[in-house]
Amino acid sequence: MSARKALAYAAAAVVVSGGLAACGGDEGGSGGGGLRPVVTIATGVDPSYSPIYVAKEKGFFEDHGVDVEYVTTEGGPAPTQALIAGQAQMATQSDATTLTLMGANPGLRALASFEESSTYIKVVLGKGITDPSQITKMAAVPGVATLATVRYLESVGVDPDDVELVSATPPDVPTLMQRGDVDGTVIYEPWASRAAEESGGEIVGSIGDFDFSYSQWMVTDETWLADNEEAAAGVLAAIAEADEFIVDDPEEAAEITEDAIKVPADQTTTIFQDLEFTVRGITDADVTQAKDSAQFFVDSGAVESLPDFDTQLLLGWYEEHEKDN
Repeated sequence: MSARKALAYAAAAVVVSGGLAACGGDEGGSGGGGLRPVVTIATGVDPSYSPIYVAKEKGFFEDHGVDVEYVTTEGGPAPTQALIAGQAQMATQSDATTLTLMGANPGLRALASFEESSTYIKVVLGKGITDPSQITKMAAVPGVATLATVRYLESVGVDPDDVELVSATPPDVPTLMQRGDVDGTVIYEPWASRAAEESGGEIVGSIGDFDFSYSQWMVTDETWLADNEEAAAGVLAAIAEADEFIVDDPEEAAEITEDAIKVPADQTTTIFQDLEFTVRGITDADVTQAKDSAQFFVDSGAVESLPDFDTQLLLGWYEEHEKDN
């Protein structure tokens, strides 16, 4: 199966993870038993989501007027899929992965970015693969990692249509590499290091090597947002405080992350060096990159339609609603 056909297959196969792990708080939704609004956030299980874990553990959400429960998913598009399914009111999702879901779900809204990087997503080649020309199969997590995989192949002069992309969830990738089912992958930590270690291969670079980067967005639904803008602003204010905490005290933030998702603290502190933690609004540059990424997914057959960039990417929303930490 070529890379383009595999992209379409991967998009069709995306489903919400059967088990969402809930962490803290009461049932999600507006209202609840207390005086503060209750918000459920769907998020992932790697250190790029540490602001969520830190904000919960340190009480930053409560400080900014919201009770938050977060549910963890397997990664890829699952956080926003949980939002679409009504299992959460907000979700953390990479920019490119969000775009694969917006066309079919016009109610989705991107509010802000809370983390970004050009080095966190790594290129891993398996044992015995010494040159990109040897690659015939690559593991690809749907969304931003798939787009990065294609951009990597293009950058090294390999036609993506000559490489089979094997759709996988992040936890599956190290096993695929170890068995030799694939020759490489482009994936984020901690899965990149695990894939290299278990396969006897190595990390050979990062997405910044071919001028690629990504942002983690906070995503919500227009219907919920219409009645809960103050709660959404409170969530982002808490995450902004958590971002600052991670920068100021990465060791404690790593310990909180280990308690939340069992990634060793020493590994997380190393990973933090690849991540820029800051909350900012959606920018014109984000929109320009989003249009390019979304067009790629349409052209490849992964999705059928483009997002409505003017209504789904909320330029200026964060600045208008920003709260002091």
